[in-house]
Amino acid sequence: MAATSKAQVLSLYRLLLKESKAFPSYNYRTYALRRVRDAFRENQGVEDPKAVEQLLQKARENLDIIRRQVSIGKMYAAQRTVVESTQKKFV
Repeated sequence: MAATSKAQVLSLYRLLLKESKAFPSYNYRTYALRRVRDAFRENQGVEDPKAVEQLLQKARENLDIIRRQVSIGKMYAAQRTVVESTQKKFV
């Protein structure tokens, strides 16, 4: 497979963040966002093309998992947590 460009990696990163933000549950949403950021930050210095391609393949698989879990989570309504409740802004 061709060498992966920085643009492709950033695109996948943004997609993972966007899909993770779609979780209806606050706990799942924050966990997914944290894991995505940590994984990309942890592997930031990897330069071996084969290793990068393996990591990207794993990220694509995780993206599919996140998409499935988001659609399942939307089927079942959950009560909003205190953290998610809308608060009045003080000016």
